[in-house]
Amino acid sequence: MKSLFHLAYNVRNLSDARSFYGEILGCEEGRSSDSWVDYNFFGHEISLHLGTPFEVQATGKVGGHMVPMPHLGVILEYEDWIGVAEKLKAAKVEFVLEPMVRFEGEPGEQWTMFFFDPSGNPIEIKGFKSMDRVFAS
Repeated sequence: MKSLFHLAYNVRNLSDARSFYGEILGCEEGRSSDSWVDYNFFGHEISLHLGTPFEVQATGKVGGHMVPMPHLGVILEYEDWIGVAEKLKAAKVEFVLEPMVRFEGEPGEQWTMFFFDPSGNPIEIKGFKSMDRVFAS
């Protein structure tokens, strides 16, 4: 079964969201109105609606790090992950968790980074050298 996810969440300002998702992350803008905008978020659909973002707390303990919960994430091929990390660094995005390798040498070895969008929505981007290893245990 092939599928895409759709996630809708609130942002405080559509102009800031457009700058971040469109210009910094390079996501393609889709449909929009005066109160929301859709993006192709690495092959999936996100809908950003004007409103109050959800409450976030650093309650998720993963690999010895406390990470913001809840959070949106995407998994990329390692080479694409490197490209996104470089874009974010060039844009001087502040990281919650700097780009790093996690679970090195283990079945779930992955590269990860956490950051917030301009509205405070946490995003994790993971990278795998082989997508066959995403669910490895």
